Amino acid sequence: MTVEIRPFHVAETEAVVALWHAVGLTRPWNNPHQDISRKLTVQPELFLVAVADGEIVGTVMAGYDGHRGWLYYLASDPSRRGQGIGRRLVEEAEERLLALGCPKVQLMVRPDNGIAQGFYESLDYVPFEVWATGKRLIAD
Repeated sequence: MTVEIRPFHVAETEAVVALWHAVGLTRPWNNPHQDISRKLTVQPELFLVAVADGEIVGTVMAGYDGHRGWLYYLASDPSRRGQGIGRRLVEEAEERLLALGCPKVQLMVRPDNGIAQGFYESLDYVPFEVWATGKRLIAD
């Protein structure tokens, strides 16, 4: 299986949202269509998809604010897990962030997602002992 990692195209929106739903990344308070629309206005080249046989099999959104990079919406098709798609997406996002001069990258994993925690630990991501919080500025 050949997997191509490349920037997202708008025509792939529904396939991407369907993948996010399938892997449990969506939440009622986050509109995935709106998240995509917003991402396309800021560093759209850092919204990557993995494509195999013409189908979306993975995604990652990355961003860089000048201080640190972030990874969001990492997903891989459950039927293709273990094939290195997630690893390749993270590596490509890291390479693109590094090319922008990004010195460090962070991400958030829900506490009950042990599979994701183990995956990131295998990529040398180290859990921090921090209190993470947030505030919604625009209700979707």
